[in-house]
Amino acid sequence: MPMAVRHLDAVLAIENVAYPVPWTRGNFIDSIAAGYEAWLLVDAQQVLIGYFIAMDGVEEMHLLNITVAPARQGEGIARFMLDRLVVLCREHHAHELWLEVRESNVRAKLLYSRYGFQPIRVRRGYYPLPPGQPGREDAAVMSLKVESEQ
Repeated sequence: MPMAVRHLDAVLAIENVAYPVPWTRGNFIDSIAAGYEAWLLVDAQQVLIGYFIAMDGVEEMHLLNITVAPARQGEGIARFMLDRLVVLCREHHAHELWLEVRESNVRAKLLYSRYGFQPIRVRRGYYPLPPGQPGREDAAVMSLKVESEQ
């Protein structure tokens, strides 16, 4: 279902345990207000288990945030959401899907590689480190070619 401001308490409950430097409420509000593709995934009991936000561009889409509730990771939920995102890419006539991922996030990088994303380059100092840790972390930039449905 589409994400709305009323969902942000549940979204932030997941975001704040899933990441060392989570998005803020303001980041989510700005993304929703900008009209980005912001979607929630809920289970049969209507409990939030994942979400993603992607920005539409000219013939491309940029995945800004994809998160699965930590208790539900390893169940194929991220792959399911990536499948939905590829459908959105096709609907928006986007031929490429881009993302950045922390260099230290080996699990996510493996998921993206298995899904078909290709490493493109490294963005030096892209991500902030958790409070109290000096410096910034590099990001791997990855891209997926999105084929039109035949």
